[in-house]
Parts: sequence; C-alpha cells; structure tokens
Amino acid sequence: MPCSYDFRLLIDPSTCVNHMLISCFDVVLLIMLVFIMIQKSTLKPSRGIIQVQRYSYLQLVSSIANSVLGLVHLCLGIWVLEERLRKSKTVLPLDWWSLEISHGLTWLLVSLMLSLKLKQLPRGWSRLYSIIIFLVSGIFCASSLFYAISSRELSLMMASDILSFLGAILLLLCTYKESRYGDTNRETDESLYAPLNGQSNKKESIRYVTQFAKAGFFNRMSFWWLNSLMKMGREKTLHDEDIPRLREEDRAESCYLLFLDQLNRKKQKDPSSQPSVLKIILLCHWKEILVSGFFALLKVLALSLGPLLLNSFILVAEGNESFKYEGFVLAISLFFTKSIESLSQRQWYFRCRLIGLRVRSLLTAAIYRKQLRLSNSARLMHSGGEIMNYVTVDAYRIGEFPYWFHQTWTTSLQLSISLVILFRAIGLATIASLVVIVITVLCNTPLAKLQHKFQSKLMVAQDERLKAYSEALVNMKVLKLYAWETKFRNAIERLRNEELKWVYAVQLRKAYNIFLFWSSPVLVSAASFGACYFLNIPLHANNVFTVVATLRLVQEPIRTIPDVIGVVIQAKVAFTRIVKFLEAPELQSANVTKRCLNDNMTGSLTIKSADFSCEDNVSEPTLRNINLEVRPGQKVAICGEVGSGKSTLLAAILREVSMTRGEIEVYGKFAHVSQTAWIQSGTIRENILFGASMDAEKYQVTLHRSSLLKDLELFPHGDLTEIGERGVNLSGGQKQRIQLARALYQHADIYLLDDPFSAVDAHTATNLFNEYIMEGLAGKTVLLVTHQVDFLPAFDSILLMSDGEIIEAAPYHQLLSSSQEFQKLVKAHKETAGSDRLVDVTSSRKHSNSASDIKKTYMEQHYEASKGDQLIKQEERERGDHGFKPYIQYLNQNNGYIYFSVAVLSQLIFVIGQILQNSWMAASVDNPRVSSLKLIIVYLLIGVISSMFLLIRSLSTVALGLQSSKSLFLQLLNSLFRAPMSFYDSTPLGRILSRVSSDLNIVDLDVAFGFIIAVVATTNCYANLTVLAVVTWQVLFVSIPMIYFAIRLQKYYFASAKELMRMNGTTKSFVANHLAESVAGAVTIRAFEEEDRFFQKNLDLIDLNASPYFHSFAANEWLIQRLETVSAIVLASAALCMVVLPPGSLSSGFIGMALSYGLSLNLSLVFSIQNQCNIANYIISVERLNQYMHIPSEAPEVIEGNRPPVNWPVAGRVQINELQIRYRPDAPLVLRGITCTFEGGDKIGIVGRTGSGKSTLIGALFRLVEPAGGKIIVDGIDICSIGLHDLRSRFGIIPQDPTLFNGTVRYNLDPLSQHSDQEIWEVLGKCQLQEAVQDKEEGLGLDSSVVEAGANWSMGQRQLFCLGRALLRRSRILVLDEATASIDNATDLILQKTIRAEFADCTVITVAHRIPTVMDCSKVLAISDGKLVEYDEPMKLIKREGSLFGNLVKEYWSHFQSAESH
Repeated sequence: MPCSYDFRLLIDPSTCVNHMLISCFDVVLLIMLVFIMIQKSTLKPSRGIIQVQRYSYLQLVSSIANSVLGLVHLCLGIWVLEERLRKSKTVLPLDWWSLEISHGLTWLLVSLMLSLKLKQLPRGWSRLYSIIIFLVSGIFCASSLFYAISSRELSLMMASDILSFLGAILLLLCTYKESRYGDTNRETDESLYAPLNGQSNKKESIRYVTQFAKAGFFNRMSFWWLNSLMKMGREKTLHDEDIPRLREEDRAESCYLLFLDQLNRKKQKDPSSQPSVLKIILLCHWKEILVSGFFALLKVLALSLGPLLLNSFILVAEGNESFKYEGFVLAISLFFTKSIESLSQRQWYFRCRLIGLRVRSLLTAAIYRKQLRLSNSARLMHSGGEIMNYVTVDAYRIGEFPYWFHQTWTTSLQLSISLVILFRAIGLATIASLVVIVITVLCNTPLAKLQHKFQSKLMVAQDERLKAYSEALVNMKVLKLYAWETKFRNAIERLRNEELKWVYAVQLRKAYNIFLFWSSPVLVSAASFGACYFLNIPLHANNVFTVVATLRLVQEPIRTIPDVIGVVIQAKVAFTRIVKFLEAPELQSANVTKRCLNDNMTGSLTIKSADFSCEDNVSEPTLRNINLEVRPGQKVAICGEVGSGKSTLLAAILREVSMTRGEIEVYGKFAHVSQTAWIQSGTIRENILFGASMDAEKYQVTLHRSSLLKDLELFPHGDLTEIGERGVNLSGGQKQRIQLARALYQHADIYLLDDPFSAVDAHTATNLFNEYIMEGLAGKTVLLVTHQVDFLPAFDSILLMSDGEIIEAAPYHQLLSSSQEFQKLVKAHKETAGSDRLVDVTSSRKHSNSASDIKKTYMEQHYEASKGDQLIKQEERERGDHGFKPYIQYLNQNNGYIYFSVAVLSQLIFVIGQILQNSWMAASVDNPRVSSLKLIIVYLLIGVISSMFLLIRSLSTVALGLQSSKSLFLQLLNSLFRAPMSFYDSTPLGRILSRVSSDLNIVDLDVAFGFIIAVVATTNCYANLTVLAVVTWQVLFVSIPMIYFAIRLQKYYFASAKELMRMNGTTKSFVANHLAESVAGAVTIRAFEEEDRFFQKNLDLIDLNASPYFHSFAANEWLIQRLETVSAIVLASAALCMVVLPPGSLSSGFIGMALSYGLSLNLSLVFSIQNQCNIANYIISVERLNQYMHIPSEAPEVIEGNRPPVNWPVAGRVQINELQIRYRPDAPLVLRGITCTFEGGDKIGIVGRTGSGKSTLIGALFRLVEPAGGKIIVDGIDICSIGLHDLRSRFGIIPQDPTLFNGTVRYNLDPLSQHSDQEIWEVLGKCQLQEAVQDKEEGLGLDSSVVEAGANWSMGQRQLFCLGRALLRRSRILVLDEATASIDNATDLILQKTIRAEFADCTVITVAHRIPTVMDCSKVLAISDGKLVEYDEPMKLIKREGSLFGNLVKEYWSHFQSAESH
C-alpha cells in the first residue's frame, strides 16, 4: 500500500517532508506579514486625537501565550544545536534545529504583531491572516494527534503542534473581537474630536487622568501604562500641562476626607481621649500597607532561593548531577526566580511610595486647614516660618517614610533566612556569624539614640534660622533703608553655624553607622570561617561560596540599616512636631454668630459685659467690660489714642480674640478691611472679586466708589495687572483702596473698617468718605476705626476708647458737650489743622454720583492681560539635560573635589580588596597545599585592611557635605541680601523660602551621601559584571549588548525624569507660596468666610505638586524593572555557559565566586540605578539654589576709594537734577525729570495724589532704585558715587509701613547696640512709649518681648517705635514717609512738636496726606504723575490760582468745615 505509506510520511512530525511543509508555511506567513505592513503604511492616518494605546485582556493573554510558544520553539532549537555540537562536534544535519529556530522566530513575530498592533493593521487582511494560521495549525494539530494515536507515542514536536493550535485559536478570537470593537470606536473618535464651531480648542481645559487609573493587572505589574508619558518626554521637553492628573483616590481631597472620616469615627467611639494621628493614618491605609507587605515578603523569599541554586550549580559543575539536564532546569529556575524577585520588589517600592505621597498630601492639607483656625496664643508658638517648615520639610520627611517601612521587618526576616541557609552550609559555625551580627546591632543602639536627639536639636535650630531668614526677607526694604542688612545677615549666619553644628553631629553618627554596617559582612564571613576551622568543619567550594553568596545578598539590606534608622528617626521627630501643631488650640467659634432668622435683625450686633483677652489670659483681659449695641444700618466710629484697643475691638467682633466672659451676638455677614493691607499675588481684579463671580455693572460701581478708576488707567494692564506679593508694586493708598473695593464687592451686612483712610491723601479720603461710606454703604452697618475727626459728625454714634475700655458712646455733639477726653481730641485736631492760617478758603459742594452716572462716565475699557510684561514672572526651572554641570558646581564648593576624590579612591580600594579576598578563597579553597588556617588568616587580613578604607570613605563624605553646604549657604545668603529691591518686588516669598527650607535641607543632609553612595553602587555593579565576565568570558556576548541597551534605556528615562523632578520643585513653591500668603491673611480670609475656597485651592496645588512626583517615582520603577530583566538575562546566560561547558573546564571555586557575584548583580544594578536617580533628583536642589546664588546685586555697600567724611552730611542740602526713575529696564518712567533743591535745615513737605510718585522719590534718595537719568547731590557729594551702606546709614527715615522684628524692645530700637539704656529710655519718653513699655510685661522694661511682625503692639505704637529709631540715629537728613498715618491727632501733635524740637537744624522731608502736617513746612513740593508741578512756600502756593497744593488744601478744608457745621 504505497499510498498509505506516503500519508504516514506526511503526518509523521519527524520526517523531512513534514519539516518541508512547516518551513513553507513559515515562509508564506512571513511574506503575508510583510505585505500587510506595506498595506498599513499606505493607509491614510486617521484624523482626530492621538490616543494612547491600551490593550484588552484578550490581547495581552494572546500575546503572552503565543510569545511563550515561540520562545519554547527557539529554546528547543538552541538546545538541539548545543547537544549536537557536544556529541558529534558538527551542526549537520540542519533539519531539526534550524526548523525549530525559524519556526520559533516566525511564531513570535506573527503573534506579537497580530495581538498588539491589531488596531493599526488593515482589518480585512488581519482577519484573513488569522483564519489561514488557524486552518494550517488545525491541520498540523490533527495530523500530529492522528499519528500519536496510531503509533502510541508522543514526541516534543507533536506536543508543540497541539499547543500551536491553541495559540492560533487565541489569535483568531483576538482578531475578531478587537476589530469589532475598533469599528465602533473609530466612529465615536471622528465625531468626538471634531473641533467645536469650527474652532480648535486653544487650550485643553481639563488635564487627562493618569493611565494608571484604568490600567489592568499586567499593565500595572509591568508599568506599561507609563510608556506613553516616557515616549512623550523623549520626543519633546515635558511641560506642566503634559503631566496627567492623579486618579481620584490619590488626590489630596480624597485622602483628607478619608482621614477626617476615620478621625470622627474614633472620636465618636471615645469622645474623652485625643485620638492618635498615627493610628488614624495607619487605619486609612492598612490595605495598601498589607498588599505592599505581601510583595516585600515575596521578594525576600525569591532572593533567598539564590544561594540554594548556587550550591546545586557547583555540584552540577563538579559533575554530580541528580538528574539529566539538571543544569538547564537550574538556569531557567534562576531566571524565573530573579524575575519574580524583580516584579515583587518593584510593586513593593511603588506601592509604598504611593502611600507616602497620600500621607504627605493629607498632612499638608491638615496643616493648612489648621493654620486657618489657629488661636492667637498658638500663633505666638508657631510662627509663619515654622508652619512653612512643617509643610516643606516635616511632611516631606514623613512622606519618605513608608518607602522604608517594610525594610524594618524584611531585613530581620532576610537575616533569619540567611542564618538558616548558613546553618545548612556550615552547621554550628553559624553561631559565630550570629554573634557578630548581634554585636553590630548592639553597637548601633547608642548611636541611634544619639542620632534621634541630634535630629530633634537640628530641627529646632533649623526653625530658628528659618524664622530669622523669613523675617529678614519679608522686611528687606526696611533693612535696606536702615542699612541694617549686615547686622541681620550676621545674625542669620550665627543661627546657621548653630544649625551646622547639629548637621555635623547627625551626619557623623550616620557615617559611623555606615562604616559599622558595611564592614559587618566582612567580619561575619571571617568569623564564620574561623569557627569552621576550630570546629573542624571541612571547607569546600560549595559551602564556602554559599556562605559568601548569602552574605553578599544580605549586604544590601544590612547596608540600608543606617538609612532605615535615619529615616525612622527623622520621621518620628517630624511627626511629633506636626502632631503638636495639629493639637494646638484653635479660635473659639462657638456662641457667636446667629445667622439671621428675620430680616429686621440683619446687620445688628450686641455685646453684653464682655471681657476679651489676646493671650487667653483670664486675669488680664485686653478689653474690659465691653457693652455695645449696634442696630442695622448704623454707622459707628471708634476713636481713641494709640494702643487704646480700637483694632482689638474689631478683632473681638470677628472672634479673633478669645472672650473670657460675657456674650456676643452678631446677625449677618462680615466684610473686613484690616489696618495693614493684605493683598494676594495675582491680578487686581482677582483681589477685588476675592472668589465672587464677575458682575460687570457692580464691579464698575465698586471701582468708582473706591476711587480706583484713575489708578487703573495708569497701570499697564488695567485691572489685569499682576500685583507682587503683599502688593509690593502698589502704593500704600492703592493697597488700602483695593481692600476697600474687595469689601464693598462682597455685599456683606456688617462692615468693619480699621483706619482705611490713614494711607490716602485728603482729597481721596474725602471722596472715599462720601462715595464709599455714606453712599456705597448706605443702609449697611459700619464700624469704622479712625483718627480723622473731620468725618465724625456724620456718624450715628462714636465710641471713645481708652486703655481697653469704651469710656463714652454717643453722637458727635453730645460727646463734644459732655466728654472732656473727646474735646481734647477735637482740639488737638484743630491745632494740627492750624485753622488760623486759612481764611479765604472756599468750601466746595459735596457731590455725589448715582450708579447710572458712573456707567455713563466710565466707558468700558477692556484690557488684554499680556503675560509678557507682568511684574511677577513665572518661576524659572532648568530645562533639558545639564550633564555633569550641577555636580561640578557642587564639588567646586570649598575644595569639595578633594574630599570626593578621597572617598572614591577609598571605595575603589575597598572593592578591589573584596574581589582579592574572594579570589584568594576561590583559588585556594580546594588546594591541598594551603592549610585551612592560612586560608582563613589571609582572608581575614584582606577584609580588615579593606574595611579601614570604608571608614575613610565615610568621614570624607561628611566633610564634603558640610563644606559644600557651608559654601552654598553663604553664597545664597550674600546673593539674597545684596539683591536689589526689584528682585523682591517680582519674586514671591514662597519661591525663596522653599529654597532656603526644603532645598537647603536636602543639600545639608542628602546630597553628599547620595552622591558618594551613587558612585559606590555603580562601582559595585561594574565589579560584579567584571567578575562574571572574567570567569565566563562567553557571557560577554550577552552582556555587552545588554549593557548598551541598559545605558540607552537610562538615557530614555532621564529625558522625562529630570523634567518631572524639576516640575516637582517648582510646583512645591506654589504650595509654599499659597501657605505663606494664607498665614499672613488668615484674619481677612476668616472674616470673609472664604476658608473653604482657600482650602480647595490648597488641595489643588497639593495635587499639582503630587502629580509630577508620582510620575517621577513610577518612572523610576519603570526603569529599574526593565534593567532588572536585563541583569536576569545576563545572569541566566552566564549560568547556561557554565552548564554547557564540559565538566572540569572551570574550577568549582571560580564557578562559585562568579555566581555569588552574579546573584548580587541584580541587587547591585538596582542599588546603582536607584542611587543615580536619587542623586539626579537631589542635585536639582543644588540647581535651584544656584538660580538664586547669582542675582545681579546692588551697588557695593562701601566704595573704599570714595568714602564720605565722617560727619557727612553736615548741612543737609539736597540738590535733585533732572531725576528720572523707572522700576525695570523695560518699564515706563515713574519720575520724569524732577529738578529742585532742598536747602540745609529746610522742612520740605511732599504732596500729591495717591500713586503720583512721592514714595518713589524717597526710594531714589536711598537708592532703592537707581536713577535712569539725572542725579541727586547731597552736600556736594553725588549719592551714586558712594557705597550704599555709607549713604543709607547717614540718613534717618520713618518708613510708610512700620516694621518691628522678633526680639526685645531694645533690639528693635537699637539692633546695632550703639546706644546706652538711658538714651533709649529718653527716646521712649519723647515718643510717648515710656508708659506702654513699662506696663507691658512686669518689670522687663527694655527686655519686653516683641513677637513676629510686632503683632503684640498696635499699629500706632509700631509707628512710634520707628520714630524712636530716627531720634536715636540723629541724622542731618530725616525722611518721614506717611510717618503719622496711624496715629491719633493728640499723639500726632506731640510728635510734630518733638520732631520740630529734636530736628530743628536738620533737613526734614515729609511725605504726608494730612494737609496740616505739611502746613508747617518751609516749602512744599507737589508731584503729579511723576512730574514736579510746583515748589514754593505753602502760603504762596495756596494763593496761586490753579495750584495743585491749593486745591488739596481746599478739599481738605471743605470737609473739615462741613464737619464743623454739623
């Protein structure tokens, strides 16, 4: 039967005919595949959005199953070839092995293309293709089955045919299902992404959510979801909008709400006790902690299999196989073990980092929420700088902790497993190694305790330094005006040296720790082998290298012990500080506001016999026995001398001051205008709207009522002009009017206005009074604190306060007739007004505008907010790869490269020592001529000597860190203190603070160790590879391409990772900025009940910062996972080489050594890459510090060759010639060619409307701004020719914003300690402050405390302190910039007399809004829009027709007389 014979030949898988058929089938498949690819490239690209490829489960299962099939065929082919080579030393015949290899490759290509690239292939072709594969595989499968049944035998070929058919079924399903899904998808794609109304959306409004949110199991395990972002980062520089948002459950809001939910549950269970914040955080995240713990456990178990496999390998190499092909099984097992180890470790680290991120977000949110509710006493305990530190440093440290959390127990577990493995290898000698490990841990205990103590001290020192730093930065203008920068800089340097002392202590303990734990594996192995010698346990290659491999694997966890201890300690200290802050007392908001039930009550306010205390002190209330009833719509004025408690009364109504007895009832909503203006950085419009929606008509009316229209015309972008932080580019009056506009726009029921007119000129004050108070707030309840008696007759009631009590409350005329105190006040006002001088002043008619008039006069102006020329620039960040530049910058500090070289050299010697040690063991262990004693002694000696270099390495690292930190800090400090005022005007404080807090903290503690450890880890990694390659050179065929691949992959990674880390830095500044602003404006935020909006903004900023951080650490794991796969392949190849080589061609000692290094290759590679990534992240802090280390500085402080005489200025004659000033090179002129002369001893008054350039002229005199043209000559010396310190220290000034510093009264008056106590007391007497200082704190006198920003002294008292400074300095030229704006008339009168007497022969230049203040002057200089309008004696100007000064006087008198006529 020849036919049947032929048929059997066809279906027998081992015949040549069958092989030919399969080969033809493979060729046809490949030709079709090429054809389909060509088809694909000719298709038009589909229009619409480019979506990131996402794979279905079916696609993934199909691709994995078929890839494995292809790999099996490939491996089978290689194995057949290798067997043939070994047995017959020839590759012929080609049939079986070549068929398997070609079939494996074809199957791999086809299955991957069809499974994963399906959506991009032509649908008809891909379906046809999968049908053909299915049919042909089915035929082969059927024939194999038929043959197997008939011949009753099963071969590998038959099995593979059957499996191929199952793969083909999967491919067919995949093609049909996915192409159907693609049909529906394509249609929606086209319609969804067509531009709306024919316009393309210019800006994507909602950033897309991270792919991680929807990723499946395989996708998450392999970090496949990151591919799209990494690809984008490679193709272009990433920008903020490219970074996806976090998924819902990782956002700050979700984390914080979860935290609150758990907290409330705990409180309900046990209302009496304070729940532990730590327990609640653990409760919130216990599931994630358990899952990451499971992966950690899996990793430890997989890692511990290594030495056991090594032991078997050595036995196989010696020819002791337990079964055939055991070597191949071991090599494959090794690969799988390493892959599982890699997968589990990556998931463990990634999940822990994610927990850390969530904890950090919730703590930052909780701290922000808390600072909005802090009570006054708690504010004294936790300054703004400290709160900033809690967020930028402490929360950051706690966020790092979960990453290390499982290390605490996995290290112990790994040690225990290692001891078991050691016991199997060397029996009782293990006890020696256990003893050494125990001794190491015991030695570390006192070190850890000390480190905890020093870390706590360091945090306190850091707080102190930051407090001083932020105070100096906030008040930089004042420091420059007084020429006190050097004093403050030295104070900060002193605090910094104290801080560095603790940095040194902490780092030194860390260095000892590192030495202890790095040298312990060396000691442990020596102790173990020594014990073997004494216990007569024989040493062979297999047990010696099992010990060495086990210890090499335990090395990494043991080496991380110091880090773990450090991190645990830092987190504990940080956590204690944050918890203490979160448990600080809050403002009582109970028993106060009753929201209105009936409309008649809205706007009423009642206080009954209440006492209020600022410092929660019941025995000494700040306000006593307050009784007050205000009916809806009433206008109440509050007057009294400086420090009588006026502002405190408003604060008490707002519940900012705690009530110790009595009751208070308020009906309605507040609007509050504080005495010191609080302005947010942002546009003017944003400041006025303050979260409310835009109503154009209401907005225009508000601008008009607040007298802002003229100012807005002067601004380059109108109301869309960006204001600097705290309103630095606005005049005092503009800030106040923006505050007033904000209050009016809010449409509240009760308006609390704290002396808003003090900073504006008389004309504007009148306008505001008529338009704003009388008309804008008609029908509203108003409580106005004021020193301006002129307005009082218009009020329904006047409260007269003295020493914390309301002594009188009645309408104007009643008070005038009944109260002597009040009569004094009015009399003082008349005296200062000097009414006898002005006779023929016509009164101007009071005019009002209705809303419709306003709309007519104000033609709508639209401003385009161009981002180009705004004052506040976007924060800059470095872009692209800077290579080694930042590292070299770091090493160039204080000869850093010397310490660095010593450390690197020591490390190299240590690594070489270790290799020598193990080579000696490998060469001599089975050498009968070397005795066991000699073997062990040489091993120990090499170990001890190389360990000494570890100590040198650790100490030089500490030195490197300390020296570089010192140098970087000093350069930064000098640069910031020498920066011109324009830098502070355009740079938000948060940007500078985030650099001097968190970035500096990283430079202090992390950069040096990170740098050295990265070098160390990399040398270790290359040492491992070298040993592998030297012993089995065949590995080079695999490892060289793999290393090339690894380096390319790392480059690919860094393209995205660097940008992500930089974004993390800049977005951290947003969080810091917003926090700094909110701390400053907490009272205003609470008064307008805007806490929720600010909190929401804070949550958004936290997420904005968390997103780049999340993607940055995910990218880190993405890279390491791919690199670990590479190292697993290298190791498996090396193992295969050893197995394939004939037994005896390598000594078992060297096989043992190579594999013991190979097993730790994975670990050392990860350790190396991780540390390289860490230092790349840390070095960004050095980059960020470096940005502010080279700010263009002001003119020199002292010009040695050109110093003025000691007694300069003698006469005080000031000549101004053609003076032109602009704030920035591209900005318009602010002063446009002013020329005038102030004779020595003249009293000059400078007047002009708000924003006309008065304060700029003063700035020019002190060279806060350098002239753009013209010059100022004082007593014959051009002020631009001498040093700034010489200039500023010779002039006296009382600045517009009175500033006090944290410290004592003495320190505030005389920080340079140039005067005796007696002189200071005299000056206090002249400033009306003597009593206040004596009464302040029992008998402390000049040592009475002044808290941050002088918050425990009233605004008026602060201005008196500034006057005291001027009196102490006794300059020939004194400048008063709105010096008495916040002072009542009586005190003002005394002060004017004091100034006249004390500075009788000096030149006094006064900028004033109160006309009476300048009436005494010998000459008046009037400025309008930056030009000099007139300059003459006041009386002459008044009589001159059309005089600007004359008009100001008339306006002033018109409202003064209208007050009289009431």
